[in-house]
Amino acid sequence: MISPLAHIHPNATIGANVTIDPFTVIHDDVVIGDGSHIMSNVTVFPCSRIGKYCTVFPGAVIGAVPQDLKYKGEYTLAEIGDHTTIRECVTIHRGTTDKNTTKVGSHCLIMAYAHIAHDCVVGDHVILANSVQLAGHVQIDDYAIIGGMSAAHQFTHIGAHTYIAGMSAIRKDVPPYVKAAREPLSYVGINNVGLSRRGYSKESIEEIFKIYHILFVEKHIVSKAVELIETMLPSTTIREEILGFIKKSEIGIIKRHNQNSVDEDLAF
Repeated sequence: MISPLAHIHPNATIGANVTIDPFTVIHDDVVIGDGSHIMSNVTVFPCSRIGKYCTVFPGAVIGAVPQDLKYKGEYTLAEIGDHTTIRECVTIHRGTTDKNTTKVGSHCLIMAYAHIAHDCVVGDHVILANSVQLAGHVQIDDYAIIGGMSAAHQFTHIGAHTYIAGMSAIRKDVPPYVKAAREPLSYVGINNVGLSRRGYSKESIEEIFKIYHILFVEKHIVSKAVELIETMLPSTTIREEILGFIKKSEIGIIKRHNQNSVDEDLAF
């Protein structure tokens, strides 16, 4: 049901069984997929694409122009996948000429007051807790969880299946499958609980443990650790994913905290 008190631009494309509550504004060149629910006082600016069966809570703003002084009005997009929940007062901005699109994947939960800046790419099944702030060009891979009031510096890359503690300052890349906490943000173990919940076998978790033990716990420089991992451990999909992430990092990965005397099972 679309409320008569909502403003829907005639050029907006609204799918089947979409609910739009009072006092929401849907601008030109907007697409909203089947079964989605856009609650009251939401603003969806031009060039926004919202997938099927999404829920957008009051006060959210989607598709506003980027907060980038280089932006000169180019045609860019903000895209949200299917089955994603956008909570109260979330802001998601359009892309710039860097990637042309800001993307949020499917089955994500973006909690209240989070901000996703221009050219961010957020994967599927990602959770951003309350007030997480992403600067421009941040990449977050599938199943990552970022605790509340954390902030990611521009161009950082957060790997799949990571768990980052609340109130973290993310200034370096966070490789996949790890837990990260403390200041400066540091490796504190592998995300074994999350991996178990998502069906990773004991053998796969042990493999991840061995890789990160060499990388972080044995205190080698990164290049030496990569060499040892390639020499000592067989090539597998997991090994190549982790090493590929490290080798592609342009700003460097997080380190192990100097005062951390506990091995990979540190809880927080």
